[in-house]
Amino acid sequence: MAGIVAYVLLSFVAVVNSQVQTAFIEYIQTRMGVFEERIAQWHDQSSRYSSELRDFKNQVLKMLENIEKERETVRNEMENTNVRLDRLEREVDYLETQNPAPPCVDIDEKLTDLHLQKKKNKEKYVKLTDCSDTITQVNAMKILKRFGSNAGLWTKDPIVNSEKVYVFDGSGNDTVFVFSRMKEFTLSSLTRKVPRIKLPYPWIGTGHIVYGGNLYYIRQDEEFQVIKFNLTTKTVVDSAVLPIEDQVPVYGLSKFNYIDIAADEEGLWVIYATRENEKHICLAKLDPSNLGIEQMWDTPCPIENAESAFVVCGTLYVVYNTKLPSRSRIQCIFDVSGTITSEHVPIVYFPKRYGSHSSMKYNPREKQIYAWDDGYQILYKLTMKPKDELY
Repeated sequence: MAGIVAYVLLSFVAVVNSQVQTAFIEYIQTRMGVFEERIAQWHDQSSRYSSELRDFKNQVLKMLENIEKERETVRNEMENTNVRLDRLEREVDYLETQNPAPPCVDIDEKLTDLHLQKKKNKEKYVKLTDCSDTITQVNAMKILKRFGSNAGLWTKDPIVNSEKVYVFDGSGNDTVFVFSRMKEFTLSSLTRKVPRIKLPYPWIGTGHIVYGGNLYYIRQDEEFQVIKFNLTTKTVVDSAVLPIEDQVPVYGLSKFNYIDIAADEEGLWVIYATRENEKHICLAKLDPSNLGIEQMWDTPCPIENAESAFVVCGTLYVVYNTKLPSRSRIQCIFDVSGTITSEHVPIVYFPKRYGSHSSMKYNPREKQIYAWDDGYQILYKLTMKPKDELY
């Protein structure tokens, strides 16, 4: 009897184990089927993504190819345009040499008579030197740096044997930057490390000059007082209000300049304009020792479209431009000795540059001009010859 029971139990256990194994196998097969479906889906999606990526890559390559073709086309068009512009500029320069524009002088018979009468009443100017050169060409341009505002002034002392460069940033300020030499100015990048001089009064315009160890500048007030400031002692040596009434801007294109102090071989000069003679620029000889006016002249050079001026060997050279900046040109001169006039001198053009000059300072020792052109500091070298060779 016990044997029968054991046999029944073993049979039951065998049946149960068989059923469990069958269920487990069916479960494994079901899970494997799910995995196979997911793998198949992944293969399909991967294939689709690869195809889309390949198509996108082909589209990008095609777009890059088209961009390269368009860039080449634009480059060719720019080269052709540059060639045409160069040809046009050469033709314009040729026409300018063949048909120079007449000096921009408004001739008024009454004004001319008055001017001649004033000259008759003036004493003849006695030159202090034997300098008799006149400018025939501005033959070189060297761009030193871009520094500061659109308007400003940079210069060296033409009398003192020093390499210092003085920089006046802006048409109204009170701080002068001082560089020990030209190389330091061209290589400097941080103004906070540059030595500077703080003036007792702010300046107006760009008509200052460094001469004989002193700075002569125009004080920012209603009287346009001239200040003589010693650069060594950092003190005001002298000041004066010039005997000029009802002043107006001296340059039509540089409205911030009411007085422009210039230096040449003869000394210091004052370039100015008055309401009485508001169409033309005036000139005066300045005594640097006491700021007194030695002699005054009315010139035939118009204020309109003038951007700056300077004096060389006792001759005033007025530089003109247009409201939309083009090539600057010396179109009117006034020789205090009466040796030459604008009719004897051809129009002298300056090299191309960036915009409009806010200041031009002639250095009689170096025979070159320190110019400020829309924030660029430029040196112009001059070609000269004796005045008597013009005839």
